[in-house]
Amino acid sequence: MSPEIFKYLIVGAYALLVYWLSWLGMRRTRSVEGFSIGNKDMSPYIVGITLAASISSTATFVINPGFVYTHGLSAYLHYGVAGSLGILSAFLVLTRGFLRLGESSAALTIPQWIFYRYNHRGFSLFFAGINLLSITFVVLILVGCSLLMTGLFPLEQKTALVIVLVFVFSYVLMGGTYAHAYTNSLQGIMMMLVTAVLFIQGWKYFDGDVLGSLTAVGREYASAFNRDSSLYFDFFSVFVSGFVITFALMLQPHILTKVLYLRSEKDINKFIGTTVVVGSLFTLMLMIGFYARLSGVEVDAQDAVVREYLLHEFGSSLWGEYVLVFIFITLLAAGMSTLDGILVSLSAMVVNDIVQPLAGDRVNGLALSRWVLVVVGVVGVVLAWNPPPLIGLFAQKGVYGLAAASLVPVLFGVLVRRHIPLWVVVGAAAIGLLLHLALNLFGGVENPAVSATYAIFASLGFGLVGLAMSRDQRPVQAG
Repeated sequence: MSPEIFKYLIVGAYALLVYWLSWLGMRRTRSVEGFSIGNKDMSPYIVGITLAASISSTATFVINPGFVYTHGLSAYLHYGVAGSLGILSAFLVLTRGFLRLGESSAALTIPQWIFYRYNHRGFSLFFAGINLLSITFVVLILVGCSLLMTGLFPLEQKTALVIVLVFVFSYVLMGGTYAHAYTNSLQGIMMMLVTAVLFIQGWKYFDGDVLGSLTAVGREYASAFNRDSSLYFDFFSVFVSGFVITFALMLQPHILTKVLYLRSEKDINKFIGTTVVVGSLFTLMLMIGFYARLSGVEVDAQDAVVREYLLHEFGSSLWGEYVLVFIFITLLAAGMSTLDGILVSLSAMVVNDIVQPLAGDRVNGLALSRWVLVVVGVVGVVLAWNPPPLIGLFAQKGVYGLAAASLVPVLFGVLVRRHIPLWVVVGAAAIGLLLHLALNLFGGVENPAVSATYAIFASLGFGLVGLAMSRDQRPVQAG
């Protein structure tokens, strides 16, 4: 069998398997609640793999290795070490309290959770509005997947963009959360296998001396703080911002709402353990940035580093072409595993937190959730049609702004058991969002993680002062 025929057979088999899993999900989706968070009957191990695959998406598998290729060890420490610690800390701190309040209020989304915690529809609508910033990550994933498609098939990038969109939207439209969870479990297993293979296969480029090999590229390239880098140049930009922003990113709708899939608090430890183990394995994909640099691959566009490295490594031999097909499909799956989660969360949020509060029961929530997916897809393609040069930084501007605005309202809502005055969390959310955008767009702070971290610290300071000023307020139960 020729590699070309093998390629189309494998792609076809993967597509059929995904559609079959989505059909199974559709049979179990009978309401907007089931479409949004399932029926609370999924294994915590399935939910953990689903979440790890959602976190470690196109950013980890396709885009972020390009930052490592360009900036070296400092970028690896930022994403792989500081980021991993931020993820673990967020789940240890937030999971139990978020699930408890989510169960007591039957919340389906983070804005709805905000409404039940703070009892104010306007604040919930504000959160629903700023959560639309997640569209920037949809754009990143679409661009990353289209780059991979052009490496697999002789396609123009814009054609590949439309194909990726149609495929993902079609299977998510069928089954919602169950389609997302079932397909992510399949994709997560594929991602674990490919990560291990690529990590082992490229280790030869270190020639037994990791630090020496990196130093041969450049002293700053091998430094924990790269003074030649405009993004990762000191302890704050590498470690502090990496930890803080990743902690805050766990508050994204498509991530933290996975907690609501769990049956009860008894499943939390299994869920967190699975997420951490699988997610830690996925961070090894960042090593591709080092391997590409040491192998001598010359890449004009940073976002295309992974694609060019894989073609360099596997595209020159017959057996390599067979391997390349499976790897490219898996990397596409990595992007789709996050894209479908964001789509489900965005559609559920628009219906539950914007349309139904304003229109009441006059709309069919399940049908509208699916129509919202179509609208989000059209907007995503329009933004991705002519993407900016560094799609990773573009996505970070929007998503990090959402994270900066979310941290205080969600963190205080989980940890503070007493009444929190609305002005405290509204002010903190506004400071987090606006200060991040001001510093990044107009203040000369090039790294969005740094500007968002400054904004988070200011937001947190405002929130703590507000709590101190209102400490005599009446207590309430948070669940």
